[in-house]
Amino acid sequence: MSEPAAGDSRPIVFRGGGFQPKPRRWAGWLIFIILFLLWEAGCRSGWISELVLPAPSAALAALRDLAVSGQLWLHFKASLSRLLFGWLIGSSAGLCVGFAIGLFSLARAAGIPLVSALFPIPKIALLPLFIIWFGIGEPSKIATIAFGTFFPTVISTCGGDDNVDRSLIRMGQSFGMRWRSIVLKILLPGALPAILSGFRISASIAIILLVAAEMIGAEFGIGAYILLAGNLMATEQLIAGIALLSLLGLTVSYLIGLVERRLLRWR
Repeated sequence: MSEPAAGDSRPIVFRGGGFQPKPRRWAGWLIFIILFLLWEAGCRSGWISELVLPAPSAALAALRDLAVSGQLWLHFKASLSRLLFGWLIGSSAGLCVGFAIGLFSLARAAGIPLVSALFPIPKIALLPLFIIWFGIGEPSKIATIAFGTFFPTVISTCGGDDNVDRSLIRMGQSFGMRWRSIVLKILLPGALPAILSGFRISASIAIILLVAAEMIGAEFGIGAYILLAGNLMATEQLIAGIALLSLLGLTVSYLIGLVERRLLRWR
């Protein structure tokens, strides 16, 4: 094998990308467009029954009629307020308990068995109990959402605390950093990726519980609208309600992504 000449200056390919994802914003939109076009074409050609699955154009028409009648804002506002209050209460309490479990031995010994015992319980099964405690109104629905988002936040927070490199904490202690500074400058930034991932999971659970709670007892809300459309066999309205839930989920995911890009720039 001949050795390369001394004057050979071929560029060296950089191989240290570190699995860094590259932005491909057009790919997601392209997938949605292709799926909608195939769906519309299948309905118009008769391959898909309009009774079983209406065309996207029919669902858009139902959504437009809902907006013109003024009912869209009523349903969306009711669902959004329940989602925000329930998720904020559950996530705030989960952060506090998760950090307590991650920082204090007594809280860990008492909290982990309790979380392990209560987390597998289907939270929607507790809605009748919350109705007995708080009534049929908004508090019972908010309590169901808060209870469901509490446990994923606890698990992600204490898991993020445990995954922080302990050598960094020992280094901070060796340099005489105060306990509060270690928590705010070392522990919290190190656990933040896991916490934000937990927020994504808890937000999805909150939307599921929101729909279930509204289907059981609510006059306004996306879940109540979907239930009514299903009872009337109005499939185009049913698909329109599902589209609203999808838009709500995409909005929540986008907002959490903004927070991640802002708080995790150090990565």
